[in-house]
Formats: sequence, C-alpha cells, structure tokens
Amino acid sequence: MNRTLRLGVGILLGSVLAVVALAGGVIAWQSLRSEDPGVIVPVTDRQAQLAKGQYLARAGNCMACHTARGGAAYAGGRALATPFGTIYTNNITPDRVTGIGDWSADDFWRALHHGRGRDGRFLFPAFPYTSFTQLSREDSDALFAWLRTLPPVNQANRSHELRFPYDQRPLLGLWRAFFFTPAVYQPDPARSAQWNRGAYLVRGAGHCSACHSARNLVAASIAPLDLAGGMIPALDWYAPPLHGGEHGLGSWSEADITALLRTGVSPRGTSLGPMSEIVGRSLQYLDDEDINAMAVYLKSLPAQPLPGASAAAQPEPAEAERILKQGKKLYGELCVDCHGGKGQGSAPDYPPLAGNHAIGGPQPVNAIRAVLNGGFPPSTTGNPYPFGMPPFGPQLSDQEVAALVSYVRNSWGNQGGFVSASDVNRYRSVPLD
Repeated sequence: MNRTLRLGVGILLGSVLAVVALAGGVIAWQSLRSEDPGVIVPVTDRQAQLAKGQYLARAGNCMACHTARGGAAYAGGRALATPFGTIYTNNITPDRVTGIGDWSADDFWRALHHGRGRDGRFLFPAFPYTSFTQLSREDSDALFAWLRTLPPVNQANRSHELRFPYDQRPLLGLWRAFFFTPAVYQPDPARSAQWNRGAYLVRGAGHCSACHSARNLVAASIAPLDLAGGMIPALDWYAPPLHGGEHGLGSWSEADITALLRTGVSPRGTSLGPMSEIVGRSLQYLDDEDINAMAVYLKSLPAQPLPGASAAAQPEPAEAERILKQGKKLYGELCVDCHGGKGQGSAPDYPPLAGNHAIGGPQPVNAIRAVLNGGFPPSTTGNPYPFGMPPFGPQLSDQEVAALVSYVRNSWGNQGGFVSASDVNRYRSVPLD
C-alpha cells in the first residue's frame, strides 16, 4: 500500500512538474520570440505626419482612457475596473521621467504591435493592443510623433490593483499564446478600397471588438471579427451587435449607420452610455469618407446568432399579464409622447424602441439604466443640441421600472424577455461611467 501511495504521489508530482515546465517554456517562448520591426516609411512631410498622428489619436479615442477625470490630457491615471481588479492607465505625454519622453518610435511600435512595454514586459490587454496590432508601422510612427508634441506632464504612473494571480505579468505569456498573434492588417484584394479602409479602422484604431464582442473567463474577446455584441463588464452596459444580420445592422441603411457614427443620432437609434462618449470625442471628428467606409464594412459583416440572454426567471402567464398591463400604463404616462404609441419614435430626436436591439436584445441593462438615469446623446457638430431623456428612477419604484422595461422589451415585435425588480435594484447603485 505504501509503495502504491508513493507511486501515485510520484506520478502526481511528476505531472505537476511537467505542467509547470510546459508553462515556463511557453512563457519563455513568448518572451524570446522574434519581433517584427514593421515596414518603416521615410518621413517626407513632417506636418502631414503630425496631422495623421492627431487624426489617429482621435480615431482611437486615446484621450478617453489616458486622461483621468479632471486631470491633464493624456497624463494617464484613469481607473479601469476589470473583473480581476483595477487597471490604471499610463502617462503618454512626452515627460522624460513619467511619460514616454525617453521612448523611441521602435518602443512605441513594440507596445502597439507586440503588446510589450519598452522594457519588454507583457502589457495587460486592457490596453487594446490586440486591435492596435493591425495598425501599420507608418501609422504607429505618426501617432508617436504627434504624442511627442503634447505638453509634458510629470505625473507618475499608478500601480495596478489586481488580485493574485492576475497581477503576475509573466503569466500573460500563457494568455498571449492562446489569444494574441501580432499581425498588421492585410487588405482583402477581393474587396474595394473603401471596404478595406473601413475594415482597417474598425479592426484597428477603432478597436470596436473591445466592446462589441463577448469575452471569455480570462477576458479574451470571443470571435472579435464577428462583432456579435456583448456585455461590457467593467461598465455594465450592453454593446449591441454591429454585423449586417437580422439581429444587428441588417435592416439599417448605410446612411443610418453613418448618421449614428457621425452625430450620435439616426432614424434607427441613439447613442447613450459609453458609445455617446466615443461619438462625441472620437467618431464625429473623422472624415466623411472614413465614416462611410466603416458603415460599408459593418453592413457587410455576415449575420451571427443572437448571443444568449441573461438568465432570469420568467413569470407565470397571469403574472406576466399583470406586469405588462402595469408597464403599458406607465409607458402611456411617461413615454408615449416621445417614443410613440407603437414604439416608433420620432427621428432623429427620439429613437424608436420597436426593433431596437440595444433595448429589446438579450440583455436588459441598457433599457434599465436609461429609465433610471435618463441620458443625452453627445453634442456633435451634426447635432449640437441633442434632446435627452429625463431620469425616472427618482419617481418610480424598482417594481415599476421592471414593469415598464418588461413592457418595452415585449412589445411591437421585441422579444427581449422580462426583468425583475432585483435586476433594477442592482443598477440603481451602478455609476454611469
């Protein structure tokens, strides 16, 4: 018996050592693998390069993450909540001590394309290098050149607050082995130049998959090119599908898509929450040609199955009828003047609720938060004085909000399912950003 036990312990120990050795080998391979330096394009027009860099910074909305509320622009320090703890963004001003003043263009390319810091450390994928890797070396250099023209800000980077073992950077080598391969975008010769430009922006600088794709247990995007929609865990918002299928943008015209991207409002929907910030700070400043190209690309994406709905107990028929009756009454009192008796809305100021996948899709959070907190689309050049929605949270109970949202999600062809008072209560205390 003792011999058998010793043999079993030996096998177990050997297996553990083998797994550790394999993991160590993978991490070492990720650390030592050769890195593509990119195709360096000589700069013939410095001002044109800087203009391109500023444009790319806006396309990537770099300022949003790298600026803390009330802080200096691009000086970092913004807290990004993740399921594993809090990430604090870095100072990317040209300060030589705390920023990127001592970085080279090669160092910057290494961060964007390879997801590694100047010292070779693996970067946490909260920095979306999984998308930025698609940028060309020329665009990376332009962005770096423009950042170096910013006023330097001496502000030390704050240490991340991640739980063990997620705070162990070397383990990112394992994550990268499964979920990241550096690759510059390669144009599809079967597609038009416009389509390829849209793909380059959506997949690369725009990093749309960061929000509009579901993530697995280790925060890697699931099928990022599908843009099938998903929850944004750190922000508690649902990013709806962006593909060209029935549950995405299939019934939208390209004009509707471009209107939403450029102005924040369209006949088919309105941007609220995180998307409002993206339109206001980033997309409204892009050239019409680029916005149109993004619309063409998104509209062309193949249909995907609707992501699974959140697990929620559905009421018995009699209770469902009572909830819908109460919700209809509340809708008539609070919503019908703007959104219409059939949820048709009044474009472009009041978005339709019928067929609105952000409202009637698998996740109820957007509808709940809109009713509780209200909201405004961004103020843009194309829509400088947006109409907003008032907050009804102060005057409605959790049960009343649940009834109202359940009615909207089950009317006019919507099949979003019911929500409970406990669902509503969860989001009463969730901050807007």
